[in-house]
Amino acid sequence: MIQDYVPVVIQMAIAIGFAGFVLIVTHLLGPKRFDKRKLDTYECGIPYKGDSRARFSIKFYLTAVIFVLFDIEVVFLYPWAVNFKKFGLFGFIEMVIFITVLLVGFLYIWKKGALEWE
Repeated sequence: MIQDYVPVVIQMAIAIGFAGFVLIVTHLLGPKRFDKRKLDTYECGIPYKGDSRARFSIKFYLTAVIFVLFDIEVVFLYPWAVNFKKFGLFGFIEMVIFITVLLVGFLYIWKKGALEWE
């Protein structure tokens, strides 16, 4: 049983070794030019203004969490749709229950005003 994992361990060791090797070589051989412009924050060529620790509205974070939550639904819907005929009526009923739970959650956050931008 342990010999089944030997190729995986070898591959991981090679990947970690290569990553470490590349990091060390670039650190040793790479240019070391530090000036004010190189150490400055880079935002696509646009000069920054203000503090980088500005506060954002909770709506941004709430929208991101809601997106991730409902995006996971697609992860479960895709394999179900591919094997729809194989699952039969039982699989269909389970997916209807799953979508109903998600729909109730969506209606709850909609009613609470989480999707309203003022």
